[in-house]
Amino acid sequence: MVQPLSRRRLLGTLAGLPAIGLLAACSDSADAETKAEALPENVSGETTAAVDAPPAQGEVDVSELMKPGPLPEMAKGSEDAPVTIVEYASMTCSHCATFHNNTLPKLQEKYIDTGKVRLIFREFPFDPRAEAGFMLARCADGKYFPMVDALFKQQSNWAPVQDARTALLNIAKLAGFTQQSFEACLTNQELLNDVRAVRQRAANDFDVTATPTFFINGKKYAGALSIEEMSAIIDPML
Repeated sequence: MVQPLSRRRLLGTLAGLPAIGLLAACSDSADAETKAEALPENVSGETTAAVDAPPAQGEVDVSELMKPGPLPEMAKGSEDAPVTIVEYASMTCSHCATFHNNTLPKLQEKYIDTGKVRLIFREFPFDPRAEAGFMLARCADGKYFPMVDALFKQQSNWAPVQDARTALLNIAKLAGFTQQSFEACLTNQELLNDVRAVRQRAANDFDVTATPTFFINGKKYAGALSIEEMSAIIDPML
């Protein structure tokens, strides 16, 4: 059940929270966190040897996964792509930032831009700061993905700091927000409810407990997959 948000409560929470560890935002449980942390990551950008596809951690009904949720889908790639990836992420999760900053550009070039993969990005916030980040992306006047990209690239500048409100405001201003539009976005109760509903549906219906979690043609994988691991999963599906 979504808890009510009084006007400016989220803004006050952002300003008052102590600094948090980024890794702590990446799972609801120690077991899920360990699995997300343990998966290898290619952060150097160098070409590595082919790897085996990691085992799927379950499978869901694709028709249920693709049913419309409370918010419009944010997607990259052709609707006719043979492979659909649904990613659940949290804006304060370090593993999600690793994937978006290091793997996603390679995935975009190799599979999304070539019509082989469609990526659907869905919100799974673990804390008020992640909720705020997603809300700002939704309010960014058609610039959802650029705002998400900026927040992941600058994650260390706002997610763990004492005054996240000011840090987020400074980033938002670069995306065209004013003080007024920033506060209006973060006090939008309906938007907050919808962001939370996306997460709740993922947790209840698809057993998402860690971020990032990917569903690749319905098969579930948790952790910041490298491009080599992604390729090993995707290529047999093409």
